[in-house]
Amino acid sequence: MSAKTQDAKYVQGIVPVADAFSATVATDVINMEGYQHCEFIRIAGVGVTGTSTVTVEACDNVTPSNTSAIPFRYRETAAGTDVFGPLTDATSSGFLTTAGSNQIVVIEVDAEALGPSGYQFIRAKFVEGTDSPVLGTVLVRLSGARYGQSADATVIS
Repeated sequence: MSAKTQDAKYVQGIVPVADAFSATVATDVINMEGYQHCEFIRIAGVGVTGTSTVTVEACDNVTPSNTSAIPFRYRETAAGTDVFGPLTDATSSGFLTTAGSNQIVVIEVDAEALGPSGYQFIRAKFVEGTDSPVLGTVLVRLSGARYGQSADATVIS
């Protein structure tokens, strides 16, 4: 059985921009109520020395009023390739991205990771480590639809 676009929900977490990870930025807050798995796909186009510390936060609402950093997993490509490194566990403190151009980082979170917080919303947060512009974007992919809802239903507000 092959994956199809209707089997997942895609959301622009951070729209493509020349200095996408400047200072501190976060993706849109995503409602995980109807999904079992979330992937934040961070794509860095051009950027020589810029880095970010990546964390994932459980959120109480779409504002969010309260957040709680949670553990997650991630894997990244070597610069300019489509070869991913191993799936790595990250604590709630997150990890520092590798400087360079043409990279993809996939940040994975299962819905049960939100359980201890009691929250149903999630976002990825990027805190600039080395101040140098990175042309980038973050695409969010939700999968494992619960309750058989349509992938067309909104998950952001």
